[in-house]
Amino acid sequence: MIAQTADPAHLIILDTDPGIDDAMTFAFLKSRRDVRLLAVTSVFGNADVATTTRNALYLLDRFGMDVPVHIGAATPLSIPRRPVASHVHGHDALGNTGLALNFVGKAHPEAAHDAIVRLVRANPHRVTILAIAPLTNLALALRAAPDIADLVSDVVVMGGAFGYGARRGNVSPVAEANAANDPHAADEVLGAAWPVTMVGLDVTSQCILPAQVAADLAERDDDARFLWDISRAYERLYRDHDGLDGGCIHDVAAAIRMVEPGLFRTVSGPVRVVTEGFAAGQTILRPEGIPFPPGAWDGLPSQKACIKVDSAALLKIYQAAFTPKADVGGALTASVIGASS
Repeated sequence: MIAQTADPAHLIILDTDPGIDDAMTFAFLKSRRDVRLLAVTSVFGNADVATTTRNALYLLDRFGMDVPVHIGAATPLSIPRRPVASHVHGHDALGNTGLALNFVGKAHPEAAHDAIVRLVRANPHRVTILAIAPLTNLALALRAAPDIADLVSDVVVMGGAFGYGARRGNVSPVAEANAANDPHAADEVLGAAWPVTMVGLDVTSQCILPAQVAADLAERDDDARFLWDISRAYERLYRDHDGLDGGCIHDVAAAIRMVEPGLFRTVSGPVRVVTEGFAAGQTILRPEGIPFPPGAWDGLPSQKACIKVDSAALLKIYQAAFTPKADVGGALTASVIGASS
């Protein structure tokens, strides 16, 4: 097991639906000495919650990370679950490799939203929730314990699209997948009085892991080789569908925003999420400083949305996770106040 750090800058709850770029995020977080992962909370999204939970357990075992997994929501708050986009991540959400199909791991008996509440309360003003999946677990935690909004340090979300980049949606012309998978939850989370930074398609569509870079990393690092193996179809999808020479590392971009915020430019303002109709999942920010007539954003807290990124610097930071001489690795263990194992 990797030795833990004594006083990490970031205590993290990772809310995830493990697919390809989620797996990359696990590996990236493993490499950071300034991060300690308190818990992983699973949720439906890239697959059903049974599959995403198994994948989370498998990935933690595969990467040597001693962190509890808490099972989260199986369905959205108010709408039927959307069909799984198996053409993106595979039927097993790990590139149809079948690597985790026979893995047997044990999830923690505490529900995901209860774990979020407990850990935030036990570590006031210290915990960042890194949410790279539909926001159902976060909405359930807020419903159960509204006080955590005042106790959390930060909420960083991979989700949404705000019209500042080329991509305004990936499941519809106006909606990103995580927001669209549970728009009611997204609207509740973004409307709560806690600090949220949205790392959406405006920037993540610019964060591309070139095919040759991925191959080179795979030649020198076992974790990178595993990620290369599971991302063959994912990479082909981006090449065939978007003409890219590599795959977007959406979730990794959110993790890097958490630890290296200076790479990103943001705008601020209250955010609403369309919950019904053909635009369900659309995220709309009312920019601060621009006068508008009274509307649906009135009285809501200001949140942040990323609109620009230094993608070259971001790629270098990701590559450093697989460079032994950089020695940026640190423990991701649960030995923090209120954490469980």
